Amino acid sequence: MSNKDWRIGIDVGGTNTDAVVLDENLNLISAVKSPTTEDVMSGIENAMEAVLAGEGVDRSRIGYAMLGTTHCTNAIVERKRLDRVAVIRIGAPATRAIKPMIDWPAELRAAINDQWFLVGGGHEFDGREIAPLDEDELRRIANQVKGECDSVAITSVFSPVDASHETRAAAIMREALGDDFPISISSEIGSVSLLERENATILNAALVDVAKTTSESFIAALAGEDITDAEVYLCQNDGTLMSAEYAMRYPILTIACGPTNSIRGASFLTGLKDAVVVDVGGTTTDLGVLQAGFPRESGVAVTIGGVRTNFRMPDVISIGLGGGSIVREHEDGTVTVGPDSVGYEITKKALVFGGDTLTATDIAVRLGMAEVGDASKVAHIDEGFAKKAMAVMREMVEEGIDMMKVSNDDIDAILVGGGCIILPTDLAGTATCVKPEFSGCANAIGSAISKVSGTYEALVDYDETPRDQALEAARAAAIEAAVEAGAVRETVEIIDSEDVPLQYYPGHTNRVKVKAAGDLSAAL
Repeated sequence: MSNKDWRIGIDVGGTNTDAVVLDENLNLISAVKSPTTEDVMSGIENAMEAVLAGEGVDRSRIGYAMLGTTHCTNAIVERKRLDRVAVIRIGAPATRAIKPMIDWPAELRAAINDQWFLVGGGHEFDGREIAPLDEDELRRIANQVKGECDSVAITSVFSPVDASHETRAAAIMREALGDDFPISISSEIGSVSLLERENATILNAALVDVAKTTSESFIAALAGEDITDAEVYLCQNDGTLMSAEYAMRYPILTIACGPTNSIRGASFLTGLKDAVVVDVGGTTTDLGVLQAGFPRESGVAVTIGGVRTNFRMPDVISIGLGGGSIVREHEDGTVTVGPDSVGYEITKKALVFGGDTLTATDIAVRLGMAEVGDASKVAHIDEGFAKKAMAVMREMVEEGIDMMKVSNDDIDAILVGGGCIILPTDLAGTATCVKPEFSGCANAIGSAISKVSGTYEALVDYDETPRDQALEAARAAAIEAAVEAGAVRETVEIIDSEDVPLQYYPGHTNRVKVKAAGDLSAAL
């Protein structure tokens, strides 16, 4: 058995970058919080240096390194560091009415070069060809974009039903551009609905270099700490991990991984498999749902950076409440909390730290709910006012919990995040409400303990393929996807399976979706 069985997990938040080291039994050895920096990577390096300096850390035993990062999200929001993308839609003549990226923000289109092509081909909803794939046009496009783009995004009409035109188009492009040229195809990324699936595919293609640079920088940062042979993983937004190589193919799957890391960490710290998780940061609170030990997935289209997409995303809501949220009393006697916050400057600006700004943390300290800073600096705050502010915070979170519930029944709740000290545990709508030990670093713990997953999704007509046969094939495909992403085959198990009838499709067509997950190491 290898002695390279310890893990370092890092998660980047808007206010803090958290890092933990876990031993071979997943016991917490060291944990730190370090301010998130504008360039993100220096904050990661600072957190890594600090956590590895912790007492009892044996860096020679670290064999796994996990990173949950906002790099890809930031790149889209900021319109920076994005690849030049050649966008190819296979769907002429049927899809000429609506152009690719037609509803995108103009500055985002410009950032990726706003270059698109419409090619003959695609399929009907029942799998019949709209037109033969125009291979000559694809070869012409390949020669045209050579040297003018960094990545290619290919989307074909109803490729979830038949992906053959996409895969053939990718093969033609690689003949001209090279076997290693980054090509994203929509059937591997999004679901049914052409425009949203196309949008997700284009964003994925635009993020390839960001993911590559992030992975290489993380590896370099590890090497700077004399960790040179650890297996490196990036966190996905379903609460699982993927290898650095896999992340370079599907970088869009890292978006919104922060909340899911917290959800997985909350499950690990409490042993609960079904609960609502309330992750309180410095500026916002994210609420998500644990379902069988993994984050519940959103069933609706999600907008990212002004672009509507339909790739998998966690079912998470955010509210403007955090430890640094600014508390105000208005002329009419009402009290508001947030949505603005002092953020990472809380240790300078909050009253308990000698600042001049009244924050949610100050209220919690005044009411004896938290022991941080200097309580004497908030002793002058009227207790009635403090209770009124706390009632506002309580109501904000209780409304959020109510929004995440699927019934009127009370639900277990887990409070995590560095800012969870501002909340009470007797929240309405909860059966039990707990703040576990090490709740402040649940996100980094979630990144470190996560499994590796794979998902398979397809449209299947049960008249042509019997249900049992279709589900068995989907399970096998999901297991293979998990193994490809870095899981040890012997440890992979099915964690979610669904088949949903699609009434507007021919025959007995169902959307079949299966997710599998396994361990990084058979020893664990």
